[in-house]
Amino acid sequence: MLTQRPRGTADLLPGEVESWRRLEDTFREVCRTYHYQEIRTPIFEHTELFARGVGETTDIVEKEMYTFEDHGERSLTLRPEGTAGVVRAFVENKLYGNPDLTKLFYIGPMFRYEKPQKGRWRQFHQYGVEVLGSEAPDVDAEVIALGATFLERLGLGRVQLEMNSVGCAECRPRHREAMVAALRPVADRLCADCQSRLERNPLRIFDCKNESCQALLREVNAPTVLDCLCDACAEHFDAVKRLLQETGVSYTVNPRLVRGLDYYTRTAWEFIVPGYSTVAGGGRYNGLVAEVGGPETPGVGFAGGLERALLVLQEQGIHPAQKSALAVYIAVADDTAATTAARLLQQVREAGISADRDYQNKGLKAQFKAADRLGARFVLVLGENEVAAGTVSVKDLTTGEQVAVAQDQLVSYLSTRV
Repeated sequence: MLTQRPRGTADLLPGEVESWRRLEDTFREVCRTYHYQEIRTPIFEHTELFARGVGETTDIVEKEMYTFEDHGERSLTLRPEGTAGVVRAFVENKLYGNPDLTKLFYIGPMFRYEKPQKGRWRQFHQYGVEVLGSEAPDVDAEVIALGATFLERLGLGRVQLEMNSVGCAECRPRHREAMVAALRPVADRLCADCQSRLERNPLRIFDCKNESCQALLREVNAPTVLDCLCDACAEHFDAVKRLLQETGVSYTVNPRLVRGLDYYTRTAWEFIVPGYSTVAGGGRYNGLVAEVGGPETPGVGFAGGLERALLVLQEQGIHPAQKSALAVYIAVADDTAATTAARLLQQVREAGISADRDYQNKGLKAQFKAADRLGARFVLVLGENEVAAGTVSVKDLTTGEQVAVAQDQLVSYLSTRV
């Protein structure tokens, strides 16, 4: 019986990987221009990190984590998102001792147990940035602008930025009290999950995917956090909006936007393409570092899914990258040229020119067809006569021109033309 890949995972094959690499390279380049440094954290962490950091009342922690015990009976979890691990690394490695801002980015696989569907996988890949060490609204605006720049560089069309403020430890209790007062009389009409959230974290009800719960929120005119913001949070949100206007980043305020993670405070946002839902999102998390055992340190960041971005690009008719073409193909006419072909192939490759040859004993005609399939620019023909003369026959497949080149001049000849 054929062993198949696990449900909700995908094989990235040649011809697809090039598009992935283009997205990754674009993100790295944008991060470089914003002076962010790359960090790589473990794929699995202690389960407690996500329970404390992401939030026990979130769908991620309650329903979607891949959790297991190791041989030492320690509970470990495949990372479902990137921020908690980055913050743990920030604390454990004492990066808070850095006198400057800590500005980090990451790219890597994440894991959530959910129903596989278009653009949503159980193993998915996420890119993201985190800035630790400043409460300034300027940093919120910079992180949002970085995300907008990346999506623009990809060529994504119709991207909309929605923003909200989800308050802080001072104003969130006021909102909690108002939410409970509005919903408790109709609590029996909430789904089972939201009935539990009403007592533990009513803000999470705004994130419920059940349309009947969303309709009930509209029916009772449930208060939003924007209705309850303290002066400091209101001033911070106004400053972020002014800074985005100054830098030319368009946005819409969505008072019901709360994101799916408990650690957010103050600014929260999503980049949305109509018809495709969210392609990236983030927010500020001023209490997360302390929550995982570090000193009080403000933070802000965002993340997006590579699969989701690729899906939208493809459906918008945008192809992020083409299959990489081959520069040189060496066609061997007979066995006497095999040793010379191996030497020249290595020399060409060491010069940084992509090159390949036949290893299946194909005829010369079949080798030319292979070169054409691989998109080679030049075919180098080697046979008994070329070996004896110390030359190689170089054919340019784009022009049809064919010339004899001395073997010791081959790399120089190709370098000026590739």
